[in-house]
Amino acid sequence: MQSESLKSAEDRLADEKKRPTLAPLLGVRRGREAVEFYKKAFGAVELFRIDSEDGAVVAQLSIGEYDFWLADESPEHKNYSPESLGGSTVRMVLVADDPDAVFNQAVAAGATALWPMVDQSYGWRIGRVVDPFGHHWEIGKPLH
Repeated sequence: MQSESLKSAEDRLADEKKRPTLAPLLGVRRGREAVEFYKKAFGAVELFRIDSEDGAVVAQLSIGEYDFWLADESPEHKNYSPESLGGSTVRMVLVADDPDAVFNQAVAAGATALWPMVDQSYGWRIGRVVDPFGHHWEIGKPLH
């Protein structure tokens, strides 16, 4: 999924020092497994990672030019996973040139299809999966 025209991880980290950024941080259980899932499902690249002695993980990942973070839940800091909450307050939206391929790759990696890929009347081709950690991903692209 990552093309050669995309910046290298080092170039992107250097750019981050020049501008403010905003990226979601997903609370998960089994952070190590989550990192590997996102690599397999979405072609994510690991930019930064801390593994604690107790096995908890904090990681910065990128898909294409966009970053997101994940961290093992820590109830003592009010950081919970969707598995603890029984749902999530956020959905990730992944826009891809070939959303059908990304959708199928995510399902093959272990995500559960919630909505199949379909052309919507509002001009998007979109589907939704839930990853093994409870986060919902809408995968699509504008039709025009």
